[in-house]
Amino acid sequence: MEFLVDMVTTVPDGTSEEAVADMRAREAVRARELAALGHLVRLWRPPLAPGEWRSWGLFDAPDAEQLEQLLASMPLRAWRRDTVTPLTPHPNDPGPGAAR
Repeated sequence: MEFLVDMVTTVPDGTSEEAVADMRAREAVRARELAALGHLVRLWRPPLAPGEWRSWGLFDAPDAEQLEQLLASMPLRAWRRDTVTPLTPHPNDPGPGAAR
């Protein structure tokens, strides 16, 4: 099952630049791991307001419970609010690899 996840990160006040850099580096490693496992399918950066830290992710997981476990394994989850939208196929979906 696929899920669209709107991920909004808010860094706590007083967090050092070094702590932010470390968290982002650990998040990048985990994102690559999830991608290699086939769970993180795509990531997008939507239009952002000044100072906003937000991503949209397309995840593949057997169910919502498994998705929650995947999201919880990501380091930035400590600072992040996720909004999950389960996706179902549309009858007119051209499918993966269709000409754009």
